[in-house]
This record gives sequence, C-alpha cells and structure tokens, in this order.
Amino acid sequence: MILKKWDKLPPEMQIPEVRKYYDVLKKKKFSLFLKRLFDITVSFILLVLLSPVFLILAIAIKLDSKGPVFYRQTRVTQYGKEFRIFKFRSMVTDADKGSLLTVGGDSRVTKTGRFIRKYKLDELSQLIDVFRGTMTFVGTRPEVPEYVEKYTPEMMATLLLPAGITSEASVYYKDENELLDAADDVEKTYVEVVLPDKMKYNLAAINSFSFFDDIKVMILTVLAIIRK
Repeated sequence: MILKKWDKLPPEMQIPEVRKYYDVLKKKKFSLFLKRLFDITVSFILLVLLSPVFLILAIAIKLDSKGPVFYRQTRVTQYGKEFRIFKFRSMVTDADKGSLLTVGGDSRVTKTGRFIRKYKLDELSQLIDVFRGTMTFVGTRPEVPEYVEKYTPEMMATLLLPAGITSEASVYYKDENELLDAADDVEKTYVEVVLPDKMKYNLAAINSFSFFDDIKVMILTVLAIIRK
C-alpha cells in the first residue's frame, strides 16, 4: 500500500487537520506495505476456503426472499473514492429507499438476514473488496457519500487509508445500536453523536498505526463474534 504524495491528494484533504495524520503514516511505509501484502494473501486464501460458506449463504438468501444475493451500495474509501461494496443481502429489495441506517427490529431485515447480521456473516463478501484493494481488513468502516459530506475537517484524515471490514471502533464502541434504537431522530443521532464518537477511535488508530496493531484488532474482532 503506497501513500500518495501530499500534493496528489484531493484538494479537500490537503488541509492542516489532515496533514498531522498524513505525516504519521508517511513514516510507516513498511507497515503499509505489510498491510497490503497481508490483505491480498489472506483475502485470497479465505475466499477459496470459504467458498462453500458463500454458496450456502447465497442459497439461503435466495430461498428466503426475492432479490440478488449481494447488496451493492455505494460507499466511500481511500482518498474519497466511491465504490460499490459487496455485502450479502440481509434486507428486502429496495430497502435503502428508506433510512440509510438499520435499527433493532427493523422490518426490512429478512429472517435469514437477522441471522447473518448477528454473526457478521453478511460482511464475509467484503473479502472481495479487500482483494480488489477497495477495502482493507482493518480500517474505518466505509460510509455512504451522504455521511462523508458531513465529516469535520479532521475526520477527512480517515480517508488516507482504505475503508475497513473491522476497526477498533467496531470492537470497542458498543453503544451504537442502543443509542439509535432509543433515538427519536435516528439520522440526527448518528451524525451528531454516534459518528463523532466512533471517529475518536478511528483517528486514534491512525496516530498509533502499525501492522501488528491491525492483527490485534482482527483477533479482538474474532473473539467478540465468538462471544456472541
């Protein structure tokens, strides 16, 4: 993984609030190289080993409700680039014509969807994105463009690296569902409370970035899923 030169970043990222994080990552060239090498190697191996699981999930999704196997929503990744994420579909077709957020008891979630969301199986297909380079194993979760537009200048620093399948925020921030379930205005609560809280973890992770910290986060993620 090669970090672009400062003057090659998108203009909206060439700001002082991003520069301090850029300077941290610029000193971590070897860790960034290991990160991409790990992403390519491990995602390929897992895609091969988990292909039977992919087939079972695909059949279960198709039998449960009409629509495609994958949900391909537009998200934002490194340097503000948009891409269409791969997720096993857990909701009814055209569910994203409503709220962009999902809360507990959401009627749009299918029976199979409730199971695969509980154990994060809907995110297994993001291994395709990791292999392609549009995502990485550990990094800030990819947001939709509508929420990225609401980023503060400092939050833009999270776009220095590819979006991730998991992160410290995913492991340690446990109040998201509770806050959204209790909110009168889910969108406002997410933008004004949840997103800033999660970004504290994401920005701190950039400041202390190392390849071995990524491995630690992956292990903690697996343990958290097992505990469920």
